[in-house]
Amino acid sequence: MYQDKELREYRDLLTPPSHFEEGFGWKTVIGAIFIGFLMMPGSMYLQLVIGQGIGPAARWVTIILFAEVAKRSYTELKQQEIFLLYYMAGAALASPFQGLLWNQYLVQSDAARMLGLTEFIPDWVAPQPGSGSLLERTFLHRDWLIPILLLTGAQLIQRIDHFGLGYALYRVTSDVEKLPFPMAPVGALGTMALAESAEDRKTGWKWRIFSIGGVIGLGFGTVYVLLPALSGLLLAEPVRLIPIPWIKLTPYTENALPAVATGLQLDLGLLFVGMVLPFWAVIGGLAGLVITMVANPLLYEHGILHRWHEGMATVETVFANNFDFYMSFGIGLGLSIGAIGIWQVARSFARSGNRLDFSALFNPPDGRGDISFWLSIAIYVFSTLAYVALCVWLVPSFPWVFFLLYGFVYTPVVSYVTARMEGIAGQYVSLPMVREASFIAGAKYFGYSGIEIWYAPIPVHNYGEATVQFRQIELTGTSLRGIIKAELIVFPVVMVASLIFSQFLWRLAPIPSASYPFAQELWHLQALNSLLMQTSTLEGNSLFFQALSGKFVGLGLGLGVVMYGVLSITGLPVMLIYGIVRGLGQSTPHGLVLEVAGALLGRFYFLKKYGSRWRHYAPVLLAGFSCGMGLTGMFAMGCTLILKSLGRLAY
Repeated sequence: MYQDKELREYRDLLTPPSHFEEGFGWKTVIGAIFIGFLMMPGSMYLQLVIGQGIGPAARWVTIILFAEVAKRSYTELKQQEIFLLYYMAGAALASPFQGLLWNQYLVQSDAARMLGLTEFIPDWVAPQPGSGSLLERTFLHRDWLIPILLLTGAQLIQRIDHFGLGYALYRVTSDVEKLPFPMAPVGALGTMALAESAEDRKTGWKWRIFSIGGVIGLGFGTVYVLLPALSGLLLAEPVRLIPIPWIKLTPYTENALPAVATGLQLDLGLLFVGMVLPFWAVIGGLAGLVITMVANPLLYEHGILHRWHEGMATVETVFANNFDFYMSFGIGLGLSIGAIGIWQVARSFARSGNRLDFSALFNPPDGRGDISFWLSIAIYVFSTLAYVALCVWLVPSFPWVFFLLYGFVYTPVVSYVTARMEGIAGQYVSLPMVREASFIAGAKYFGYSGIEIWYAPIPVHNYGEATVQFRQIELTGTSLRGIIKAELIVFPVVMVASLIFSQFLWRLAPIPSASYPFAQELWHLQALNSLLMQTSTLEGNSLFFQALSGKFVGLGLGLGVVMYGVLSITGLPVMLIYGIVRGLGQSTPHGLVLEVAGALLGRFYFLKKYGSRWRHYAPVLLAGFSCGMGLTGMFAMGCTLILKSLGRLAY
């Protein structure tokens, strides 16, 4: 398969080490407790206030604090110990019980009432409106017992499942097929920057670059996060010098750009993200956005985007356009990417299939801590059957054969295709609407009616992305045994802490509300989109079917395939097609503007100034910036929780 220059640069950033260590010890145990009870609440709070972009910051904050404590204790953290902290922080960031905060909102939301779905949301998802638990804003109520137990069981199966098919595919694609996984070094380099010894820091570059990013993050975080949080505690309204989540420009551009959602997100982190992402993927996103901004007024003029009208803000504009055109068009684009991915995998496999040595499955490198390949397959079979049993119990009226097809036919195929695409081009492959189409088929041809199936833990998974994580573990020299031990420690800590702090945040203020501006701005749109889809399995005239158009699906599919063919013939970078598709999928310029600025700055200034070293610098700089943002976020979180909780006798 043709590999362009940019992908080769990412692939060659790191090579696998010859020595592996577990990195597990008392420091890891303390780290799990620290992450669960100190970092998790900060991460949950920031997600509600400013969105997902701050998520990785919790990892770097944890690592930097432990590194500084170790330094003052006249010791140092090994590279493997640092990676285990990074890994556990990622598990904590999932905040499993934070999903209950979404569920309590969904069952009470205006969107559910408007679509007439409130009464159809099952009690094992959230109690119905009028429950004392919703009025008192508490999860410590018998009405929440079944949702909490179900979530705990599903999370336990998920953590076991982590070492199932995803690990097996990693062994196949990395050890047997020896695919390069070009994006894996980007994730590994950040943790390795903090593993430099004191002597290395005097002559090395990683710590210096990380520190520069950290200082920038501290300065920006003070204005973006800390100032609004502290002023909101002292004044009637918080002072926001930079609007969160974005500057709203749609009302000012609606005459010149009808049906186009415009705005500007001034999160400096996007600038650094643009420096790290493949350049042509970002530029492709810009091209797709420009096409969208030209196409939307034309679609509006020809009556296709007919639900949009003047006065609509960003959220309403996006939803109306999605209903009229972009949901169907986006499905077609997604299908084109899936078809392209399957074709690329088939072509590359045909070229390399005769040269593969499958003995590597049973003779892994010494010291890497690998588990048996057949054990990973057994884990996959066990976890899939557990998911099937849960679904049959929760939704007995839905045809059980679908659950088996999800777990043992669709999941292995799409996971292998994705694993190979991640290994070849660093791209995630998803076939859109497979899950949704099967639900609709169950309703149309098998007599199912209801929306419970949308909330069941069905075994539709894509384990291909997990192969990148296992590759990162290998690149940092961490033994898999250390990862397994860390999972055993972090799971109970995360579950307990997640429930406690979900309860705490809900008691401080309704969610969403002005106290949590990001959730207040975007949760309504997310609820409308998800509930609109769920109407497709109810009897009557489904709103989903009103929005779905086979003509527009076909247009998206055809356009995606044609664009790929044109780009391939002209020899343009493979990343460009994925970026264009992302931009065409009803994108908005809010965050893309700074991403493009970062990509241009990195490509035409820093890459020329520092040469190939810039590929190493950029991810470390982003890691440092995330750490600085996280430190200010944690300080803001601490002040908010302490001062607000003092005013409540319950705490």
